[in-house]
Amino acid sequence: MNWKQEALKREAQLIQDLQQLIAIPSVLDEDAATPDAPFGPEPKRALEWLLEQGRQEGFVVKNIDNRAGHIEMGEGDDIIGILCHVDVVPAGGNWSTHPFEGTISDGKLFGRGAIDDKGPTIAAWHAMKIVKDSGRKFNKRVRLIIGTDEESGFRCMDRYFEKEEMPTLGFAPDADFPIINAEKGIAMLVFKQRAEDPDGQLLRFQSGNRTNMVPDYAEAHITARIEEIGEQYRTFLNVHDVIGDLQEVDGKTIITLHGKSAHAMEPDDGVNAAVLLASFLNRIFVEGSSKNFTQFMSEAFGSETRGHFLGLAFNDEVSGDTTLNAGVVSFHPETMGEVHVSMRYSVTYPFEEKMTTCMARLTNSPFTVDVESNSPPHHVDATDPLIQTLQAVYTDHTDEEATLLAIGGGTYARVLEKGVAFGMLFPGREDVAHQANEYVYIEDLLKATAMYADAINRLL
Repeated sequence: MNWKQEALKREAQLIQDLQQLIAIPSVLDEDAATPDAPFGPEPKRALEWLLEQGRQEGFVVKNIDNRAGHIEMGEGDDIIGILCHVDVVPAGGNWSTHPFEGTISDGKLFGRGAIDDKGPTIAAWHAMKIVKDSGRKFNKRVRLIIGTDEESGFRCMDRYFEKEEMPTLGFAPDADFPIINAEKGIAMLVFKQRAEDPDGQLLRFQSGNRTNMVPDYAEAHITARIEEIGEQYRTFLNVHDVIGDLQEVDGKTIITLHGKSAHAMEPDDGVNAAVLLASFLNRIFVEGSSKNFTQFMSEAFGSETRGHFLGLAFNDEVSGDTTLNAGVVSFHPETMGEVHVSMRYSVTYPFEEKMTTCMARLTNSPFTVDVESNSPPHHVDATDPLIQTLQAVYTDHTDEEATLLAIGGGTYARVLEKGVAFGMLFPGREDVAHQANEYVYIEDLLKATAMYADAINRLL
């Protein structure tokens, strides 16, 4: 079977399906959540749309409480799992195209989810159809397992595996090619400012929606007047090559700053608006609760994202640096400052030891730290037959060596007993996941579809 040729035949349908899925703004909406739509109406709608495609094609389909579901073909005791998700992060600002239309330009398809993870999901779905249409005999089951809460904590997979079998092996098309066999641990840390008397300088600070995104906008309400700080702020913006504004409203100054969003697994790819705005405010505040907040932000996150100031820095050969992203940041005079941080920590990270060090360093500071959640690292040995099969697929389709990678992102591969991330971002392509103007190359969509079909065929 010529898998590449089969994928090319389906180009128009692949594009159409991806556009339809992108058109569903499947962002978590806790405010609109109901027992029937636990993550809000749009993630549910995206799940139902994809499951309906499976029904129409004659596959076995199952919906697990509108949290997750699967599309299955084949028979046998063993299951090959392909784990995808149809939820997306918020669109954010600064888009050149509509984030939920799937606009095509210069060989790319733009839209929120194009590369994370709706494009890869559509590629895997069409790969299953190609294998089924090939007439291949099945002695295993193949399941496209679909989640709706990947971007906010994997609650969909928790429920799914309470009710369904664990695949024998599998892969998640939700990261980079060639193969990711190591995923860092992901801990959500909450730094809270100890109670202090408000000093009246900072009236409000807000930035970020998700810890897994570098915040691209920050806003503060302060009592300093524009004529006192305006020139200094304009100089600051020019030096850092960012955009911001100052406005006087009801006797207070509203100061805003626009940064650049990026995935939390590499905060240095973005410009953290919260950190940058706090660093400016730290220059103009005098001693007090407001400056304690901005001073902590500047010291802990202002000059680096590796956790050195907090005693959390660590590096290993398998997975590289530990990284910290201050993703959701707030300050109110009544409750003081709060910083929600996504820490992506190395595979061999001594977690308890490092957290003890961090707590000790904060003993005499205005802040405390709590671990809100913790997902341990995931690692599959390089000699495993699953990896060797996927390496052969990658090399045959690209004529390149299938090196093994480690990432700071968390994919569904980590919920499998034996699973890796397999694409679909090709080497040399810009990683635009979670960024404005997210896109996928159409040629990459087709190539990945062929590779996933070949992988399914070889794993059967």
